[in-house]
Amino acid sequence: MKDKIFGVLQRIGRSFMLPIAILPVAGLLLGIGSSLTNATTIETYHLAGILGEGTVLNALFTIMTKAGNAIFDNLPIIFAVGVAIGMAKKEKEVAALSAMIAFLVMNVTINAMLQIDGTILADGTVASDVLSGTVASVLGIQTLQMGVFGGIIVGLGVAALHNRFHKIVLPNALSFFGGSRFVPIISTIVYVGVGILLFFVWPFVQNGIYALGGLVTGTGYVGTLIFGIIKRALIPFGLHHVFYLPFWQTAVGGTMEVAGQLVQGGQNIFFAQLADPSTVHFSADATRYFSGEFIFMIFGLPGAALAMYHCAKKEKKKQAGGLLLSAALTCMLTGITEPLEFSFLFVAPLLFVVQVILAGAAYMIAHILNIAVGLTFSGGFIDLFIFGILQGNDKTNWMRIIPVGIIYFILYYVIFRFLIQKFNLKTPGREDDDAETKLYTKADYKAKQGAKDQNGSVSGGDERSILITQGLGGKKNISDVDCCATRLRCTVVKPELVNDQILKQTGPSGIVKKGQGIQIIYGPSVTVVKSNLEDYLVNAPDEEYIAQETAPEPEEEKKEETKNTVEKTTKKVLCSPFTGEAHPITDTPDEAFAGKMMGDGYMVMPEEGVVYAPEDSTVSFVFPTNHAIGLTTEDGVEYLLHIGVDTVKLEGKGFEMFVNNGDFVKKGDKLMAFDIQYIKEHAKSEACIAVFTGLTEEEEIVMKASGHVNAQEDIAEIVSC
Repeated sequence: MKDKIFGVLQRIGRSFMLPIAILPVAGLLLGIGSSLTNATTIETYHLAGILGEGTVLNALFTIMTKAGNAIFDNLPIIFAVGVAIGMAKKEKEVAALSAMIAFLVMNVTINAMLQIDGTILADGTVASDVLSGTVASVLGIQTLQMGVFGGIIVGLGVAALHNRFHKIVLPNALSFFGGSRFVPIISTIVYVGVGILLFFVWPFVQNGIYALGGLVTGTGYVGTLIFGIIKRALIPFGLHHVFYLPFWQTAVGGTMEVAGQLVQGGQNIFFAQLADPSTVHFSADATRYFSGEFIFMIFGLPGAALAMYHCAKKEKKKQAGGLLLSAALTCMLTGITEPLEFSFLFVAPLLFVVQVILAGAAYMIAHILNIAVGLTFSGGFIDLFIFGILQGNDKTNWMRIIPVGIIYFILYYVIFRFLIQKFNLKTPGREDDDAETKLYTKADYKAKQGAKDQNGSVSGGDERSILITQGLGGKKNISDVDCCATRLRCTVVKPELVNDQILKQTGPSGIVKKGQGIQIIYGPSVTVVKSNLEDYLVNAPDEEYIAQETAPEPEEEKKEETKNTVEKTTKKVLCSPFTGEAHPITDTPDEAFAGKMMGDGYMVMPEEGVVYAPEDSTVSFVFPTNHAIGLTTEDGVEYLLHIGVDTVKLEGKGFEMFVNNGDFVKKGDKLMAFDIQYIKEHAKSEACIAVFTGLTEEEEIVMKASGHVNAQEDIAEIVSC
């Protein structure tokens, strides 16, 4: 059980690497841009000529700031999508889309609840009695401030739904929405509920944060330690901004008279003193909320990065080194710690506990040593240089950061290296990816999927996927697998190895072969067939499969002849949904329809671009691209009305649908309209096909009309032998 939980946590940790990889460059852009466009900095050092508004450098640094902000402002949805991709086992693109939808749905649901509750007023503003910082704008949606934690909730939840439901098989009437198409649907439904639940739960978390803030202001050095620990501990939840901003910008962080003016908030006090030429030494009481950051951001965390690099496996040192070096440089220069902290936060939470304690202590140490270095963004070297070194040691005591920082570098390195090796923590470069890959051998495949027994039958595993692979000539002969609404579309290397007899054992409606392209028709449930086949092919033996030739049944021709001589009985007269020239279905310019692989029916070359209901019926499905519609009559006859050949690629252009799934229609009602000329120009054919998918083996379609036929006129009959 312990190993299983650890394995899951490890997978979760790896899933965070995708969104984390973008943070270093975003941190550099944001840190440099924000520091060098700060109005106080420009005014203090008389740099308006080169960095002031209207200059080329100011424009460049402003662009850098906005580019970096685009990443950090949208970290929640980046994590939602990135974690879903990392945790999804198959069809990761579906998980990514579902996560984005779920994230939007969750936050819109919370927004609706906030409006109902009166937290958000009718004009879109936040009520005056709402605690500042608890409501934030996420992608333009006013919602509860949950930070990265909100994205992680979505990413993990959607991945779980995806892995559970991406192979679901629904009833025939709903089969089009089965498989991976079901994942966005269930994610939407679930995250409406999650949004409602978080509306009630999350404010308690936020209120707890503000309550803890009251412990800081009146308790001296101990309060500074508490402040530092709480701020760093809130990093995973994205709530550290909610916690520290009152200390920086309001009276919660203290008040002081500077140049005859009462100034509130630690950061405001520092900048007021910076602008006051009479300042002898900046207030360490005001800067205690950020001066300690320079100690662990420039020195401590880079020591942790070096420890993780030295503990990485030899074969992964280069890859881990690149990630850790980039993250460490970002941390040192700009004070952006998330790339480093997130690299061990979830895979080795024990290291994060150490980081929180050491970082919290750094705030207190800086306060005790009367270090008073201000900042605009975070505790990196850029801000240390501008607001520490350039201000002089007499005003800031910045030089005391160096000896403390060296001690911190050693502490982080020694502690991190000891804990990583002692508990075998899976920090970057220590993952078990190679071991997992090497475990998949041919013997493992046979044990997992089942092997052929001595009689040649298949035991265990997914029999259909095994037979499809064999029918296509083996894994080595398959170069691509895809599907459309009804057909499994495969590309093979050697068409001569494809065996129709084996493929027919998998239960298809038909098989279409065009050179190296093989289409196997399974109907709307094909997405599940495709997913299972892809799973099987991951570990299938990479070899060709050549089946023994089987002689055709000698009685087939006799059976067909006998069938033609049996007396036929008319069961139902059919009316045409189309106006045009009637033809038997065998004249359809499509091999699948002409071969009756989807079922028997008829074809009309249209003269009018309208489809009418041929009889009273229920709309069983409407294809998303509007090129086909399914009907079920009151006596159980199933229609598939398909407009044009290869019109799915038109993506709905040239079609207008007048009905929806589940609608009841009367004979003669308009179902859809289509542009005949547009279809002629952009598709293989404008032929309109009516297929009857529910016929028994004894039933067939016999044409009653030839040549021109109007809609609602008799065109064919269902007869039984």
